[in-house]
Amino acid sequence: MALMFARLARNFIKNGYFPTDAETLQRIQNALEPAQMPMRLLDPCCGEGTALADLAHGLRQQGQEEGAGIETLGIEFDRERAWHAKTLLDRVIHADVHDVVVKPRSIGLLFLNPPYGYGLKDNVGSSQANGDADRAERLERTFLKKTAPLLMPGGILVFIVPYYALDDEIRTYLARHFTALRFFMAPEQQFQQCVIFGVKSRPGHPRKDVLDMLCQAQAGGLREQVLPPHWHEQPYQLPHIAEGSEFDFHAVRLDAGQLAEELKRWQHSLLWPGFGNCFNQARSAHRRPLRNMSQWHLALALAAGQVTGRIESTDGRTFLIKGDTFKKKERSVSYDTDAEGQVTETITMIDKFVPVINAIELTPGERLGQIVRIS
Repeated sequence: MALMFARLARNFIKNGYFPTDAETLQRIQNALEPAQMPMRLLDPCCGEGTALADLAHGLRQQGQEEGAGIETLGIEFDRERAWHAKTLLDRVIHADVHDVVVKPRSIGLLFLNPPYGYGLKDNVGSSQANGDADRAERLERTFLKKTAPLLMPGGILVFIVPYYALDDEIRTYLARHFTALRFFMAPEQQFQQCVIFGVKSRPGHPRKDVLDMLCQAQAGGLREQVLPPHWHEQPYQLPHIAEGSEFDFHAVRLDAGQLAEELKRWQHSLLWPGFGNCFNQARSAHRRPLRNMSQWHLALALAAGQVTGRIESTDGRTFLIKGDTFKKKERSVSYDTDAEGQVTETITMIDKFVPVINAIELTPGERLGQIVRIS
């Protein structure tokens, strides 16, 4: 398969960005097989979006799906790369992965090529990091534990990290939460990357043979085990998602650019574009009632929203009024004593509708803008 997007990728490292090369992507694609559509793919460190876009394109070709059978989602911390990825993937959020909400057990394929190296502890100030004392856990481990719970049961993990980063905690986590684990070295060894495939399963006791295999891989004992150009094993089949199932994918905080993008995306569902259709009422002159309204008639008018607008009082004050009606309960208690001296308590709750007129003071002066209750 010719990779249609790989030519757009920039082959440089910037802010921990280690792009996956075209040959490795091609061989990963050979190990995957689409199931019934639709499917959902996530890259939580998507960079410019080329890797996930290539995989989705290949899966569509395998499944002979030209439509929207595969949904591609991305998260990227770097602004420039995130906005480039938005042109290739279905939905991309420019944010830290910790500031993004994704529904657990909703992803069919997790393509995880995280930043490499160590993070810093939260209490590290602006001074230079003090060696191991200021180090947090490895970023590969942080991203794995953060994003692996997003996979649905049977979901496929493609984990691309330096082989030496497979420490004891990562090995144990993989062995507990995934089955059918396979380890391969990437054909391109500029970053000493390995590729690990796994199928999400219920947490269990880690198998010793799997731990031994990953331990040997971390020590460099499997460096000759390169991802094959042609996949001869049983391919990893991506599960499909139930149509109409609820899904949540949003950022906790949005910048101005992404907010404008979301508003444009949902403009047909917003109030302001349809303001005229929602509030375009026929206007006619109001006629005074034939007689003074009773409290009951006034309550009906208030409940219907007909008591509203700008009025002036007899002393020259100006208000913007809005009528409403609320319901309150009146409680009464009565006691009855029978011939045997037994006391019966009866509680009666009566609904009572109370009309209310609130107003905003529009009279120029110190009271301008105050909210006043007229009735």
